[in-house]
This record gives sequence, structure tokens and C-alpha cells, in this order.
Amino acid sequence: MVSGRPANGELDAWFNSLIVSSSSQMRQAESGGQTAALSGWKDLPVELLLRILSIVGDDRMVIVASGVCTGWRDALGWGVTNLSLSWCKQNMNNLMISLAHKFTKLQFLTLRQTKSQLEDSAVEAVANYCHDLRELDLSRSFGLSDRSLYALAHGCPHLTRLNISGCSNFSDTALTYLTCRCKNLRCLNLCGCVKAATDKALQVIAQNCAQLQSLNLGWCDDITDKGVTSLASGCPDLRAVDLCGCVRITDESVVALANGCPHLRSLGLYFCQNITDRAMYSLANSRVKSKRGRWDAVKDGLANLNISQCTALTPPAVQAVCDSFPALHTCAERHSLIISGCLSLTSVHCACALHPHRAGRALMPSHAY
Repeated sequence: MVSGRPANGELDAWFNSLIVSSSSQMRQAESGGQTAALSGWKDLPVELLLRILSIVGDDRMVIVASGVCTGWRDALGWGVTNLSLSWCKQNMNNLMISLAHKFTKLQFLTLRQTKSQLEDSAVEAVANYCHDLRELDLSRSFGLSDRSLYALAHGCPHLTRLNISGCSNFSDTALTYLTCRCKNLRCLNLCGCVKAATDKALQVIAQNCAQLQSLNLGWCDDITDKGVTSLASGCPDLRAVDLCGCVRITDESVVALANGCPHLRSLGLYFCQNITDRAMYSLANSRVKSKRGRWDAVKDGLANLNISQCTALTPPAVQAVCDSFPALHTCAERHSLIISGCLSLTSVHCACALHPHRAGRALMPSHAY
């Protein structure tokens, strides 16, 4: 059931080598004066077990270890908080069902798939046992239905990060139900969730998830200005918003984000062809001020902007944005202002073009959400 599972012989060989390497360091036991000895894997101290598995860094080994004995199973159940099954190429659904009751203290769970394997039964098992879950990746789970979101809403109310990109069967009704119960969400990836990501859903998210910092709405083409303006009003801490392929939005959405989200660092507008210069000038004028009234453009302003295929934009407006935010770059080394497909914008340049020595400086760390 576990892809790439080590053979028992390999485990025994590892154990034997451990015994040999540590035999010279054995001490007399405090009680009875007997020599402490490990007769098998099951006698390995829990602390050492967890240390070994953390060094190995292979979730497959963790799963194998949980089946050695009840002591190890219980120890790992309490000690393991991070698990990924993305390596599993088949039978991920049954594997997750069999593991959920063992790893009840999970906080980070990745179930990303290259081909759809998960069914609602696996997500329901996670929701039934893993009540401390904080981050969950279900991307490309094409077979899931609303049952999964309802289960998560009831069983995992502490979620702060949820990736359901590509889960095209979810409805906006189920998504709104989830966000009414999981109000601590800070990062939500809805890319390709065309049925779930609607203006109605965004309005409910804005009402319930005030701490939201990152939202991916890529290719959710039913989204309009109504939904985005609600987000900008209800989620002022937004730092990364991806609206790529949201073809119905206009300048109103960008203006609302520029005015309502002072910490915005990343904005994706790829193929949003209704965007005009008005949107760019609103971004250029949205400078964030610190408590002392000072503007730190590098730390507080836009660091990533994708306006590829936004063919209505003109060079002066885009240059104004680039000039306002020094972290935006058109140079090859630090390409963070993406204008591909906009032939009229080839004259737009960052400060590095005027001061080439700046391009050689250490690159800024990427702003990941």
C-alpha cells in the first residue's frame, strides 16, 4: 500500500548497524547493574525514534515505523505534526484513511496529486481525527465533492491555509459554509475553482476571514468587481492577490485593492484585458505610510506585478507604477514586473536600467504566499 516501502531486511540492517555503532557507549543500567541493551526496533527509546525519523526526513519511513508496534504508533501519533503523501502515486485514498486515526496531532498535511486519487472518504477521515490541522493541500483533487468541505468545516476549524486549486466540483455554497466556520484562514488558493469562487462566496469570505493575507482566484472567470471590492473592504491585510484570467474584472477591482489593502505586495492581473491606465495610476498613488509617516517603498510596496496580456495599458501609466515601487523590476536578473504580450510596453524600465550597478546587488527574497 505504501509506494517505495523499505524492505524488512533494510530495517533490520539499519538496526544492526545502530547496535554495533553504539555498543561501545553502553552504560550500566542504574537499577540492577545490568547492561542496557536493545533487542529489537520496538525497544528504541521514543526520543531517539523521533530524532532518527526527523533526520531521515522521509514520510514513507514514518508510516512504516508507525506499524512496528503499538508503542511506536502511539509515540508517532503524538510526535508527528507534518505529513506529506504527495509521493504516493496510487491508492492515496486508502492510505490516508488507514493513517488518519494514527496521526491525530497533524498540523500540516499535503495531499497534492499528479493524478486524481482522493475521494471524499479520505478527507472525511482527516476531519474526523485531525482536529488540530492548520494547513491542508488538496490541490488537483478533481474527484472531491462538497462533502469534503462540509467535513473540514466541522472537523478542522483551526485551518489557516487551504489549497483546493483545481477542485472544480466544489460549489460556492459549500465554500461559504467552510469560511463561516474556519475564520482563521490566512491563505486560500481557489485557482480553477470555477463553481466555488463566485461573487457571493467572496462576499462571505470578506465578512468572515478578516485575517486573510493571500488569495488565488486564478481563472475563476465568474468573478466580477462586486466580489473583489468586497474583499478589499473586508480583508485589509491582503498581501497577495492573483486575479489572472478573471476576465470580467475592471479598474474598479484594482482601485479597491489599492485603496483598501495597504500591505499589498503581489498582484496578478494576467489576461485581465479590461484593465486600463486608471488602475495603474491608482496603484502608483497607493503608497503605504508607517506610523512615523515615512514610506518604505521596498518593504511596504508592490514587489510583484503581472500585467501580461493587459493590452490596453500605456507606457506612462506602467512606468508610473514602476517608479513608485523600487522592488518592481523589468531587468532579467530580478524580473518582478511581468509585461509579456504587451508590445507597447517595451519602453518601460526599472531603476536598474538607469543605474546598472543596482542589478548586481543581492536579490531580494521572494515574497511567497
